[in-house]
Amino acid sequence: MSASLAQADKRIALAGPLTAPGLGRLWPQAISAARAARGTPLTLDLSGATIVDTSGAALILAMETAHGGPLTLTGATPRAAALLAQLRAAMPPPGSPRPSPTPQPGTGLLQNAKIRVEFFGATVLALLGLPARLRFLRGAGFLRITDRAGLQALPLVLMLGFLIGLILAFQSAIPMRQYGADLYVANLVSLSLFRELGPLLVAVILAGRTGSAFAAELGTMQVNEEIAALTTMGIDPASMLVLPRMAAAMLVMPGLLAAMDIAGLLGMAVVLMLLGFPLSAIAQQILSASHPADLLLGLSKGLVFAAALALIGCRAGLTAGNGPRAVGEAATSAVVGGIVATILIDGVFAVMMYRLGL
Repeated sequence: MSASLAQADKRIALAGPLTAPGLGRLWPQAISAARAARGTPLTLDLSGATIVDTSGAALILAMETAHGGPLTLTGATPRAAALLAQLRAAMPPPGSPRPSPTPQPGTGLLQNAKIRVEFFGATVLALLGLPARLRFLRGAGFLRITDRAGLQALPLVLMLGFLIGLILAFQSAIPMRQYGADLYVANLVSLSLFRELGPLLVAVILAGRTGSAFAAELGTMQVNEEIAALTTMGIDPASMLVLPRMAAAMLVMPGLLAAMDIAGLLGMAVVLMLLGFPLSAIAQQILSASHPADLLLGLSKGLVFAAALALIGCRAGLTAGNGPRAVGEAATSAVVGGIVATILIDGVFAVMMYRLGL
């Protein structure tokens, strides 16, 4: 049985199931009938309605609005009457001004700083309370994140490292040849890669690939209100979404950093071998110029960079606004913020190393 409408003198009767599937055809007819009786008392009979859902209640309210005059409801079940009362209470009064759009979080320097501090504090609290929330962690999801952040980035890291080592060696060999110091290009390139360029280049790759991916993924969840659903179910988003991504980024950083260093040294070795230096001499220069402390310094930088990039990407996604541009803006914010944070942290490391004499 489908919904139907019967009209008599100052009376409209709705019958059948007033639900979403059957109201598409009935809606224009009901609105036209209510509008035709505008200005005169009208009775709306619901005694024949077998069921009234939200769509049916919306139709009744639309008929009241279209009629514009006194409209009397008869035959409504207590359930339908309660549903209509709830919808009337939720509707703004006629003639009320439309609410002005509230500014999105993140407008203004102080608001931005507040959001970042709150997010960092929530992450620290989630980390401290992690032992009691281990049930929120998913092994399959963690492995997927690690694969996307690490293994899938490995070809790009190897290619970029080889080209950087080759270009550095070639550009350095030209001026150093004037002083007969071609072989010391190995010292220059190896120290640069181990201490500075390796961590920085891997961090830039992570910011462009992983940070933006985190922001886009979590931003989509925010737009689709999945984050709100997790919070409603009592699941802490920081424990379930942020901490695994931060751990995955820090886990893959040493491997990517080692791949970057090895590829850069190979690129440098190719140039020096073309200049006539044997591989044994190049290896000896690398071993004499670098120390384990240089590798540890680069590794410590890389771990801090990875944690910062993951946090910034997750923060950009979880604080994304609404609308079609929110995800793109979150990804852009993650990349820009990650690169800026990497440079600032590297500057802090430079000052610390200078004060420590390293």
